[in-house]
Amino acid sequence: MATTVWKGHLTFGLISIPIRMFAAARGERISFNQLHKECHSRLRQPLFCPTCNRNVERSEIVKGYEYEKDQYVLFSEEELDKIEPPSAHVMEILEFVKLSDMDPLYFDSSYYISPEDAGLKAYHLLMKAMEESGYGAIAKLTMHQREHIVIVRPGTHGLTLHTMFYSNEIRAAEVLSTDKIELREQEKTLARQLIQSLAVDWEPQKFRDQYMENVRSMIDAKLKGREVTEIAQPHMAPVIDLMEALKKSLAEKQTPAAASATPVGKKPPVRALEPVPAVRKKSGKKAS
Repeated sequence: MATTVWKGHLTFGLISIPIRMFAAARGERISFNQLHKECHSRLRQPLFCPTCNRNVERSEIVKGYEYEKDQYVLFSEEELDKIEPPSAHVMEILEFVKLSDMDPLYFDSSYYISPEDAGLKAYHLLMKAMEESGYGAIAKLTMHQREHIVIVRPGTHGLTLHTMFYSNEIRAAEVLSTDKIELREQEKTLARQLIQSLAVDWEPQKFRDQYMENVRSMIDAKLKGREVTEIAQPHMAPVIDLMEALKKSLAEKQTPAAASATPVGKKPPVRALEPVPAVRKKSGKKAS
């Protein structure tokens, strides 16, 4: 079972639903360690106290707020627990808003909400009511020493929760003046046609992180004494004639390129890994 990140009650009106929350997504990245260039040893960053001139254990750490230069107000975990607001244990729905009115710019992290057995019926009642009405629930939730504003909405397999940025955390966008830009009806028609030619059903599983795959290939190539062929970068030419660019874009989408067709019975080309001359190990040195 996934790790519970929050446990409490979701309430609306006089109805209380015991729930658990789980992280709905987790980023995947390839991380590199910092090594000493001379001996390839991994560098460490121990917790070091310059006054006591020694490393310290995590059990010796307290939290402090610097109110003046090198002057701190100290806090223990017990003291921080005392000031937790009610939203640390009860997520009360404050209002309902149309999901179509929500700007995704405010969305931060995503979580799944799972009901305890005692709240199963009320959970499904709330989810179905929101599904049929098109509304999402706005609530407050405290976790990880911060009170979040959240949106709860019906998902494919249950309720989904998104923590949101507060309005003061959203950076103002640069105002673009478009009053003097005139668009011809033919340009808009071609643009709509181009959009329609690229329109498909949403299939998130077909997308992947090409950069991370290239890093994995490079790691594998280096382990085998090879190097990866450099990726060709597209040449972006400036658009001189918007109408002509739209027409060419549509023509390319409507006419399959002969070069992209793969003959029957023939495997598609694979990027080659060019071998490099083997490097002789020097005595007394590690091989990287």
